[in-house]
Amino acid sequence: MNFLIKLLLSSLAVIVSSYILPGAHVEGFFDALVVSLFLALFSATLKPLLIILTIPVTVFTLGFFLLVINALMIMLADYVVDGFYVEGFWWALLFGVILAIVNSIFEAVSKKSE
Repeated sequence: MNFLIKLLLSSLAVIVSSYILPGAHVEGFFDALVVSLFLALFSATLKPLLIILTIPVTVFTLGFFLLVINALMIMLADYVVDGFYVEGFWWALLFGVILAIVNSIFEAVSKKSE
């Protein structure tokens, strides 16, 4: 049940982030839900593998390369989900940063209301 609530909050964060950025578009709530599901799947499977493979670059850039990994996962979600569009790498990078901020705000509010 906790995963479902986090998935719904993440879907809402995808919609809010796409409204903030002109370079990212989501067609509806169902598409945002699918994007959130794919991003959760990518974060659980691909992200740890990519982090391990890019440890030297990540250390050299003081961790900023993790933003590039997040942007690549967002671009992969753009490729997989038809109703989600990101206009380029820099928009995906900015979308990832804004998505993380909005997600953390939603998590803080939901923990405060418990």
